[in-house]
Amino acid sequence: MTTASSSPPGASSSLRSDATLIGLVGLAHAISHFSQLILPPLFPWLKDAFGVSYTELGAVLTVFFVTSCAVQAGSGFIVDKLGPRPVLFVGLGCLGLAAFGYAMASNYWGLVASAVVAGVGNGVFHPVDYTLFNRKVAPTRLGHAYSVHGITGSLGWALAPAFVVPLAIAFSWRVALASAGALALVVLVVLWFGRAALALDVKAVQKATGQGPGSEGAFAFLRIPAVWMCFGFFFFYAMVISVVQTFAPQAAGRLHEVPVALVAICVTVYMVASSVGMVLGGFLASDPARCERIVGAGFGIAAVLALVLGLASFPPAVVPVLFGAMGFASGIAGPSRDLIVKRSTPANASGRVYGVVYAGLDIGQAVAPLIFGRLMDAGQYASVILGLAVVQAVLIASAFNVRRARRELLTPASASA
Repeated sequence: MTTASSSPPGASSSLRSDATLIGLVGLAHAISHFSQLILPPLFPWLKDAFGVSYTELGAVLTVFFVTSCAVQAGSGFIVDKLGPRPVLFVGLGCLGLAAFGYAMASNYWGLVASAVVAGVGNGVFHPVDYTLFNRKVAPTRLGHAYSVHGITGSLGWALAPAFVVPLAIAFSWRVALASAGALALVVLVVLWFGRAALALDVKAVQKATGQGPGSEGAFAFLRIPAVWMCFGFFFFYAMVISVVQTFAPQAAGRLHEVPVALVAICVTVYMVASSVGMVLGGFLASDPARCERIVGAGFGIAAVLALVLGLASFPPAVVPVLFGAMGFASGIAGPSRDLIVKRSTPANASGRVYGVVYAGLDIGQAVAPLIFGRLMDAGQYASVILGLAVVQAVLIASAFNVRRARRELLTPASASA
């Protein structure tokens, strides 16, 4: 088994067709991230409406991510068999249906049931998105595709609270969630009209790669060490994102006596700066041979900045600046991070590989709160920030482990792929 297709995918695609595909996939990815964060900003309303605790509301998110993890690992097989477009449409439909389910829930268990539906919808996006990119986008534009993908995801996260909270204040939390569902369906309609750009002839791909249904077992890719190295990489990457989004701003605020208003903007500053970094990262990722070095440099700088945040003394106003710098450095690594997985993906197994690898994201987001939440409860605020630096450093080692595992697998004839 080789780790790259024998013929470059998307080699004959035009700039216009690539831009259309990247835009449509990016729009869908934004809605995926948007849907992940429509509930947390409304927790104060939901707590009063259903008479539940924050712990019980947090459990709804746990159900969401556990479901998403299971679906993400399995949906890749469906993507490789049926093609990405129908799976993408089902995913968007589930996100819209789940939001309407949240809005109409008459009790806590209605929220839980809707979270299952939302998890099913969320779990299809990475296998779908990266299969479309890797099979249809010209190799010289893949870095930009990955960059747009990361940017739209970050913008989806940023949009969610800005969308649902004003609607909840002006009308009600039910109106806010129903509007979120309507937005998901509007995006589904947009993608339906652009469905020609999302088409992929699965049988033609199988024929071109020489890997039809009878050529190898569907699970043969699981024997590739680099796939599991990628899984581990995304597990730790998810821990970084989880800590930044939940505990790190509060921990830094306690360490440096930061006003609540400044603490509240740290995540937004991080995400916006990360999006800017991804633009630059898209150009740097044009050379696949240096993707591990870019990841190492990006997260190395981010780890150093986290150490400064946890150990140095400075005015409170510097804290958001450091979060922005961390986000920018991490964003630069984003497109190269995705290219690492692409270079470790066997021909015609893109959906399966990305489904398994990106399941590490959901698992990492489920594990991180258990570790860092305990540190926060114990008042170990410096340990939270230093732990973030440690996990970022682990990402550097993980990236180079993927490269080593990939090189050990390649034969001399395929080493130049």
